[in-house]
Amino acid sequence: MSPFITKAILDFFIAFGIVIGGALVGGIGAVVSLQPPTQTMLDVADRIKIWALAAAIGGTIDPMRVIESNFFDGNLSPAIKQILYLLFAFLGAHMGSELVKWVCGGGRG
Repeated sequence: MSPFITKAILDFFIAFGIVIGGALVGGIGAVVSLQPPTQTMLDVADRIKIWALAAAIGGTIDPMRVIESNFFDGNLSPAIKQILYLLFAFLGAHMGSELVKWVCGGGRG
């Protein structure tokens, strides 16, 4: 498999796992502290999405610098790759959040 696809898949699942794991552990903490776990899990899943995105792409601002420097130098390929990595990480975090909503019954229409 190409390195691009491999990294994109890893970014997706890292962000997905951070949201799911954070919500589950937050729910356990809610049970221990005698709070409603469902609402806590929903709140944590929504609040942690941006942090899951940041962690999936490396936890630093370097990907943004890569986009900026390559874009202004006229090298669009590395900039587009970084944007796609961000997109895959965002999709993973969003799908994790939606799964928590579905499991908790918060996604009912």
